Amino acid sequence: MFCNQCEQTSGGIACTRVGVCGKSPEVAALQDLLIHQVKGIAALAVAGAKAGVVDHAADVFTTQALFTTVTNVDFDAEHVAGIIREGSGVKRALRTAVEAAGGVVSTEDPAVVFEPADDLAGLVAQGEAVGLFTDGESDENVRALQQTAVYGLKGIAAYADHARVLGHENPAIYMFMHELLAALSDKSLDLNAWVALALKTGEVNLWVMELLDAANTGAYGHPVPTSVPLGHRPNKAIVVSGHDLKDLKELLDATVGLGIDIYTHGEMLPAHGYPELKKYPHFYGHYGTAWQNQRKEFDAFPGAILMTTNCIQNPRETYAFNIFATGRVAHPSAIHVDNGDFQIVIDRALELPGFTDELDGGSVMVGFGRNAVLAVAPTVIEAVKSGAIKHFFLVGGCDGAKPGRSYYTDFVEQAPADTIILTLACGKFRFFDRQLGDIGGIPRLLDVGQCNDAYSAIKIAVALAEAFEVGVNELPLSMILSWYEQKAVAILLTLLHLGITDIRLGPTLPAFITPAVLQVLVDNFDIKPIAATAAEDLTTILGAA
Repeated sequence: MFCNQCEQTSGGIACTRVGVCGKSPEVAALQDLLIHQVKGIAALAVAGAKAGVVDHAADVFTTQALFTTVTNVDFDAEHVAGIIREGSGVKRALRTAVEAAGGVVSTEDPAVVFEPADDLAGLVAQGEAVGLFTDGESDENVRALQQTAVYGLKGIAAYADHARVLGHENPAIYMFMHELLAALSDKSLDLNAWVALALKTGEVNLWVMELLDAANTGAYGHPVPTSVPLGHRPNKAIVVSGHDLKDLKELLDATVGLGIDIYTHGEMLPAHGYPELKKYPHFYGHYGTAWQNQRKEFDAFPGAILMTTNCIQNPRETYAFNIFATGRVAHPSAIHVDNGDFQIVIDRALELPGFTDELDGGSVMVGFGRNAVLAVAPTVIEAVKSGAIKHFFLVGGCDGAKPGRSYYTDFVEQAPADTIILTLACGKFRFFDRQLGDIGGIPRLLDVGQCNDAYSAIKIAVALAEAFEVGVNELPLSMILSWYEQKAVAILLTLLHLGITDIRLGPTLPAFITPAVLQVLVDNFDIKPIAATAAEDLTTILGAA
């Protein structure tokens, strides 16, 4: 086992015995083998494109296979094994079509000719043999950039799949996935070529985030500022976590009039701001904060159940008697829900007592997407010109259980009263319920949304830059980012593609980045690790402002 794709990787180097996340060596090997399988499909897809062959099934399979290997999505060895075997059928069909069209297919590429073993042990052995980014003979800096690009590609796949289920696709995105995966087998590509591919990954992720934004807002409307209760009320209850708004909408439809309240958890919190979701009277509130509190939180509602969509937050804390999973999620402790049929979830919720008391936990505001923020842009601009607003901070990204993330809470709490905090993604649960007041009616803490809503944050920054007739890097804006997994890598690459500089990243820098590659990032983008304390960074930033 060798896995270093997330921020919490063991010793800041790699997980080699078992994943800090709880991923077993067997699942790690199978995920490597799945990437090997899609490399073969990618090589055929690239050859097919030259011969005029497009295979949508191969596009979707590759997207979902990459999504499967994202941190905290799939921990079920048999499930991953099934996907590997499914890939062989996809690959055979694509190869047949490419050869029939006169395409040139390489029979020397191990990934193209790969056939899976008959049993699980055999597949694990194959995965251990192919490895992933463990070639000691290759240049370590090239390997670092390959990892950066591929991990970003996994993030792209997650966002692309969310958009696809809402009917939004872009063939150019699929083609880039194939091209990047095929490039892993091209030994002629040097350091400069992989720098370009990494930045191209960021560009393609921008396309994907725009696509997903159009999918979500097209289906559910543009988010509007909305107050969300943090407590609970007596009633049957289902708590929904993850990112998939379509699953949430279908569950809301399925529970109308059944006496079940639907709560959000984790990245589902921003769903309360969408007009087509907030209209349901039984879509009540939000339950849960940061990862370090999850055991306490879940123990507090044994009468409710959790449905998680597309990821398992803190998978080492599983609650088999209460967990249901949808989408790509697979975990031995979870009951999988297929094809939007939530009856098993509903039946279990009706069996359990739900919440039997009332708890007033206060409330938070969500729904500050680009439309909501830009609607008050003249007020914001005037506040900046008058000096009422001195600086903007984008404090966002992933949460995690590793120590050191209290920095982000400290940063928000210590930020001066004449500054505005934009936030997004699950990292905000370190401070999302802080009452920071407002500046001339503008809340000091603005929740832009989920991690994929980084597109909204980018559009806000670009619009402000245009209003002040400066570049984004000249705005009184600083980005303080936390990362955990591959979607964060994709977003970071997008920011670099856009030329955004002076980004502070933490809690630690990626283990897969070599000193030489880090120096390139420092020299070209002035990217830097967060300081030991939030106060130190605040002093540096505001002193230079």
